[in-house]
Amino acid sequence: MRVNTEILKALENESIEILRETAASFRKPVLMYSIGKDSSVLLHLAKKAFYPAPIPFQLLHIDTTWKFKEMITFRDKVVADNNLSLIVNTNKEGVDSGVNPFTTGISEYTRIMKTVALRQALDDHQIDAAIGGSRRDEEKSRAKERVFSLRDEGHRWNPRNQRPEMWRTYNTRLAPGQSMRVFPISDWTELDVWRYIAQEKIEVNPLYFAKERPVVTRGDQLIMVDDDRYPLGVGEKPEMLEVRFRTLGCYPLTAAVQSKAKTIEEVVEEVFAVKLSERATRLIDGAHEDSMEKKKSEGYF
Repeated sequence: MRVNTEILKALENESIEILRETAASFRKPVLMYSIGKDSSVLLHLAKKAFYPAPIPFQLLHIDTTWKFKEMITFRDKVVADNNLSLIVNTNKEGVDSGVNPFTTGISEYTRIMKTVALRQALDDHQIDAAIGGSRRDEEKSRAKERVFSLRDEGHRWNPRNQRPEMWRTYNTRLAPGQSMRVFPISDWTELDVWRYIAQEKIEVNPLYFAKERPVVTRGDQLIMVDDDRYPLGVGEKPEMLEVRFRTLGCYPLTAAVQSKAKTIEEVVEEVFAVKLSERATRLIDGAHEDSMEKKKSEGYF
């Protein structure tokens, strides 16, 4: 497949400019590191933006304790290989209260273990800007975000209270109690991300590539049984299927897709042929769950 390298270069230049603007405008920014493909691209862009100097901000990971084991292994390897500074935050009150994806309810679990945990980390470390890998093509409320997305006191997002961004002119001023979320790859698509990964030879998590993995079928979703905490039904037994993941999160809430794509080039071809957003495999976005806009208004990613 022919790739328009000029488009990727323009996207890269825009993202690098945004990262440099963030570093220059805020007292203590962080890069939210979700361990997924988008944050892998963000990290690569940050290294390019400030080379040969080190990245001038820490990474932040919100660990719910339910991430895929391969995500945590990959996270620790990336941090060690690149000599990065990483903040890891878990909502300990939620863990102590037994909050989990099965009995708590998906929306409440997400609020306690992700949204509250993120707000805790931002407050505890006095962070005034959090750089994230959200893209406008992911989900309709994401499309309402500005590149520099203002958060009011309590990290709350009001889509009606966002600043205009004309001709790539950004207003980064903050009033007391306010903070900013910054989305340098807002204008990228999933396909752009994978083409850039292929072009730049960026290392990404092995979960993105097809492999035989133990899965159970829940409704029309394939869920990988990553450890013995996953509750199986009576007589239910995981079956080995060749699957991969389009997006990464908490393993009980992230569905796999059947695939034979074992290389980045094969993933690019597969993504090119698929019209459904990768967030269709995230159970937290299901029809019976709270909307992404409501989650974001409470301080979610």
